[in-house]
Amino acid sequence: MIRLSFRSRHKTAAFLAAAWIALCLAGCSPSVTRMDTSEVKDLSGAWNDTDSRLVSEEMVQDALARPWIQEYTSAKKKPPVVIVGEVRNLSHEHINVNTFVADLERALINSGRVEFVASSSERGEVREERSDQDINAREETRKAMGQETGADYMLKGTINTIIDVSGSTQVRYYQVDLTLISMADNRKVWIGQKKIKKLVERSQLRF
Repeated sequence: MIRLSFRSRHKTAAFLAAAWIALCLAGCSPSVTRMDTSEVKDLSGAWNDTDSRLVSEEMVQDALARPWIQEYTSAKKKPPVVIVGEVRNLSHEHINVNTFVADLERALINSGRVEFVASSSERGEVREERSDQDINAREETRKAMGQETGADYMLKGTINTIIDVSGSTQVRYYQVDLTLISMADNRKVWIGQKKIKKLVERSQLRF
């Protein structure tokens, strides 16, 4: 009969423990697969990048098809200038509103029919740089104060949700409302609305 010494048994146990830890770590390592950014992939049923892109594109198409923009360009002979106001997330979940606003701005600017000016949160940094130029930049490159372009319209909106749950089945309803307001007289020249409804079925529902 072969008997292992205490030291040998200790070394064997340590080796087995290290091997077990290595196997556990290998099993916990994530598997990463690169995806095309335009590919639709719903994992949880929550608001995602596809929802943001599709909603912004459809709402911009609707906005540009309405009379307000033709009336403005016919009267002023130039594209309207828009500024983004507050888009509030009133839903039950975290939604990156900044990404949604960026999608809206990109779709509108790329249409070639609308111009944008910096939002209130962006203007502070720009004005600080302009103030610094006033002291430190050469005269021929300095950008003067008081030459900003004023907006003709402000875009505001909300994102809301309604969640209906029965057992392991869930219906997630999203409603996005946007309003375009004339800066000259507070007229609402366009009101857009987009709705998304998702059926989510899972074995164990989590919130």
